Amino acid sequence: MDLLTTPLHDMFGPVTLSYVFLAMGLNIHYGYTGLLNFGQAAFAAVGAYTLAVSVASFDIPFVLAILLGVLAAVLLGLLMGIPTLRLRADYLAIVTIAVAESCRLIFSTQWKSHFHARDGVRGFVGGFRDLNPLPDYEGRVLSYNRNDLWVMIVGWALVALVCLLVWLLMRSPWGRVLKGIREDENAVRSLGKNVYSYKMQALVFGGVIGAFGGFIGALGNASVVPDDYNTDVTFVALTMLILGGAARVMSPVVGAMLFWGLFSFMGVLLDDVMSSNQITMIRWILVGVALMLLMIFRPQGIFGDKKELALDAR
Repeated sequence: MDLLTTPLHDMFGPVTLSYVFLAMGLNIHYGYTGLLNFGQAAFAAVGAYTLAVSVASFDIPFVLAILLGVLAAVLLGLLMGIPTLRLRADYLAIVTIAVAESCRLIFSTQWKSHFHARDGVRGFVGGFRDLNPLPDYEGRVLSYNRNDLWVMIVGWALVALVCLLVWLLMRSPWGRVLKGIREDENAVRSLGKNVYSYKMQALVFGGVIGAFGGFIGALGNASVVPDDYNTDVTFVALTMLILGGAARVMSPVVGAMLFWGLFSFMGVLLDDVMSSNQITMIRWILVGVALMLLMIFRPQGIFGDKKELALDAR
C-alpha cells in the first residue's frame, strides 16, 4: 500500500509545492521569454532567509516579513538583470548560476549571528501556525499533520491564484511581447519595444514567484538551511518544467507533481533492496536517464509545443 500512498502523499506536500513555484517562475523566464536563468534557487533562498531572519532576529510581523521577502526578490532580480540581460543566452546562464552559488555561500559563511551558517534559521513559523484553524487529518488513504495541511492549503490556493494571473498576463499585450522576444527579440525591437525593460520585468516577476517557493519550503520545513538552495534545486525545477512542457500555464504544476510522485515511488520501490544512500544515487541516475530520453523523444514535454522551445529555436 505504501507503494501508492507515499508517492500520492508527497505529490501534494510542501516540498512539491515549493518546487511548483520555482518551476512556475522558470516558466516565465524560459518558457515565455526565452531567458536561461540557472539561478532560480537564489530567489528562493533570498525569500526564505528574508522571511526567517526578519521574524526570528527582528520580531517583524509575519505578513510584513513576507512583503520584505518579495522586496528582496525584486532587488535581487534587478541586481541580477542589470548587468546580464544584454548578454547572450549562454552568458546569462553562467552569470545567474554564479549569483545563486554566491548567495548560498553568503548565507553559509557571513553574518552568522543572523544566518547561523549551516545550522540554519529556526523559530520563525509561530505567527503562521497561530493562524491555523485545522486539526490533524487522518484519512483512509492520506494523512497529514495540521502544520503540513495548513501549508498545503495556503500554498495550493496561492498556486491557483498565480496560475490565473499568469494565464491573464500571457493573453495580454505584455505577455505577447514576451513571447515575441522569445521568438525573435530583434523583430520586437524593430517595432519600438524596449526589449531590455521587458526582459527585466519578466526576470523580476519570475523571481518573485520563485521567492514564494522559498516561503513555502521554509514554512514546511520550519527551518532555512543554505544547503537546501544549492545548484541542484534550479535544475530539478527546470526538469519539472520540461517534463510538463514550457510555455503552458499548468505545465509546471503537473510536471512538479509527476516528478516528485515518481521520485517518491522509486524510493519506496527500492527501499527493501538498497540502503538509503544507494537509493538516493540510483534515483538521481534514473532521473538523468529519464531527462535524456525526454529531450530526445519528446523535448516539448507533456503539454508543450516543440515550436516554442527557445533552445531549439536558437
